[in-house]
Amino acid sequence: MNRILIAYSTTDGHTPCICERLKQVIAQQGHVAEVVALDQADALDLAAFDTLAIGASIRYGKHQPQVAQFIARHQALLERKANAFFTVNIVARKPEKNRPETNPYLIKFLRQISWKPKLLGVFAGKLDYPRYGFIDRTMIRFIMLMTKGPTDPKSVIEFTDWQQVDAFGRLLSELSRD
Repeated sequence: MNRILIAYSTTDGHTPCICERLKQVIAQQGHVAEVVALDQADALDLAAFDTLAIGASIRYGKHQPQVAQFIARHQALLERKANAFFTVNIVARKPEKNRPETNPYLIKFLRQISWKPKLLGVFAGKLDYPRYGFIDRTMIRFIMLMTKGPTDPKSVIEFTDWQQVDAFGRLLSELSRD
């Protein structure tokens, strides 16, 4: 049985939902996963985990700065362990942008860091206009208009392909056996 840490950074709270689903899949594979916010992960003994996974949401085309900072602080350990990185973003709702090799945000992020994760994932997020403040709602509606996405300010749409999340969880479990 392997111990897998899933540390996440979130903007609107959907990334932890994906992490919890990964935890369930990992448990079904006979392993133990712990889910923790990235800003709390430093308090853990990271070396005690067999696999380290990082999940991060996107807002306005960027991951939160703490993601790259955490990776830089722990890169040596990440490289010694089985490891994974996944991103959660609305652009991944489009089939041509929902894979690691086609998602522009993941590609850009990987060019900005020197760590090369062993397993990569991309998941479509959730659009929740009523939850956003006025400025975010307006900006996101404008982005959606430009990208031919939903613009109704009352819309709540979950684009996440849960079968894709489950498949990633199984791969993450297998990765820990290597």
